[in-house]
Amino acid sequence: MTASADWLEAALKAIGRARVTVFGDFCLDAYWVIDPDESERSVETGLAVRRVRQQRYSLGGAGNLAANLAALGVRKIRAVGLLGEDLFGQLMRQMLGELAVDARDLLSAGDWQTLVYIKPMTGDVEHNRLDFGGFNALSAGLADELAKRLDAAAADSDAVILNQQVLAGLSTPEMIERINAVVAAHPSCRFLVDSRHRAELYRGCLLKLNAHEAARLLGEPRALDERIPAAEAEDFAARLFERTGKTVFLTRGENGLIVSDGAGRQVIPGIQIVQRTDPVGAGDTALSAIAAVLASGGDAATAGQLANIAASITVRKLKTTGTASPEEIRRVGPTPDYVYLPELADDPRGARYLDDTEIEIVRELPARLAIRHAIFDHDGTISTLREGWEEIMEPMMVRAILGPRYADAGEADYHKVVDAVRGFIEKTTGIQTLSQMQGLIELVRQFGFVDESHILDIHGYKAIYNEELLAMVRRRVEKLQRGELSPGDFQIKNARKLLESLHAAGVRLYLASGTDQDDVAAEAEALGYGGLFEGRIFGAVGDVTVEAKRDVLERIFREHRLGGHEIVTFGDGPVEIRETRKRGGVSVGVASSELRRYGLCPAKRARLIRAGA
Repeated sequence: MTASADWLEAALKAIGRARVTVFGDFCLDAYWVIDPDESERSVETGLAVRRVRQQRYSLGGAGNLAANLAALGVRKIRAVGLLGEDLFGQLMRQMLGELAVDARDLLSAGDWQTLVYIKPMTGDVEHNRLDFGGFNALSAGLADELAKRLDAAAADSDAVILNQQVLAGLSTPEMIERINAVVAAHPSCRFLVDSRHRAELYRGCLLKLNAHEAARLLGEPRALDERIPAAEAEDFAARLFERTGKTVFLTRGENGLIVSDGAGRQVIPGIQIVQRTDPVGAGDTALSAIAAVLASGGDAATAGQLANIAASITVRKLKTTGTASPEEIRRVGPTPDYVYLPELADDPRGARYLDDTEIEIVRELPARLAIRHAIFDHDGTISTLREGWEEIMEPMMVRAILGPRYADAGEADYHKVVDAVRGFIEKTTGIQTLSQMQGLIELVRQFGFVDESHILDIHGYKAIYNEELLAMVRRRVEKLQRGELSPGDFQIKNARKLLESLHAAGVRLYLASGTDQDDVAAEAEALGYGGLFEGRIFGAVGDVTVEAKRDVLERIFREHRLGGHEIVTFGDGPVEIRETRKRGGVSVGVASSELRRYGLCPAKRARLIRAGA
């Protein structure tokens, strides 16, 4: 991946001079929210009336590509396609006009239905879709005219996206032959194909496709529910590049994408996303970003990286075909929270170990290390005073989400909330508590059991959680003070010995936690090793914008001018592991069972490998 952090800003600025044409199936996605009350009956039929409470429309297919290009700031966007002379066609022209898309080559025909996907919904439940345009037939005359318009647009463009989404859409086999002639006539323009059904018919084009589409194209089709391993997906991308001689962008959903071209293969990992996701439209976002970068003179690797970030933004926008703006992309930044080696994380059979130990080697360490600074996470890495915090957070969050319905919610609703909470806690383990409470507020709103006026802020929910958690911690500390238990009973085995050995060797030690700073310091003192950190104990400071672990790493690197391999981090949470890896340090994942205080916790192992341990 691009080494310099400046790559993102340079790419975004360059997009402002790009000229891109979109050809293909311009569609509308229609969301009709149906009122569940069916008490009214039709006088004519006697059937229940289904009333539409709300309707909204968004651009889909080639239209969504145009919308994404506009959101990215592409200078000139031209649309070539066909609409019906119907209300939906008029609406689409209006929506494209609002985006300043040049639609002069968007033809209209009376015997053509605008492509529309109508999605009736009751609450969160989507019912059978209603599709318009499934019986369209493209005449030879219209095909000739479209090819002429595409030829003129290509002459005035840096890149052309060729979208084929619908079997009864524009890109029939006959039309694709005309398109191939246009491609051959414009060798300086980059043509990118995204074709659901006919990718093999295009010539001279770059390909954007997913792993299952690649398998079909290579004559090795797989069931859609069959998982295609990373090594196989890489092989598919390489073989398609060898076959076509053109760059291949192979998308892998949450696992990122693979770029294969003359420079070789580049695997771009997926990006960690904590909140709920909706993959609808993410492929269009990725393709638009690829086209925008290539059209502005960028290389394939940069195009893939930007596409990965942009798609990670779109999937967070629920029940809509979303877009990603430069501002949103900048917030993610040039070094996102990547997900590393997901297959190894999920399958321990591939684990390799240091000889005669239970220490798993995920990545080989550099031959020579000069460790001068060591950062330790606290809870779960050294201390087990807070072991079982999940058992406090889970019911607390469930009660908060169900609110007045906690006692009488149906079994289905109750278990749906519990499953959502467990998934959320699993994803957010290791981040500061205030950030988790921010996520809790989103869950409360998502489920809708609590009136908006009764939803607490992050500090209100944290106070409820902390009260219950600290009561448990106090009981344990009291046992220490009474001599019923010793400090070693609340430490990962041999953790203190490691601290003492590093301290004796002159390594400066730092303690970084998502727990409140005063509480971290007090607990480290109670367990007898606080002095080894010599005041370098860092915790949350009540500001959700300040991530304690990220902040301490930045300070250490900045103040001590460290090279990457001068620092090591030991942690059982993803934040400290990711931040250390981003800065080139050595990231050691501690996947010990907190209950036994030794031995492997499989869930931690998976989480830490994904974070980059």
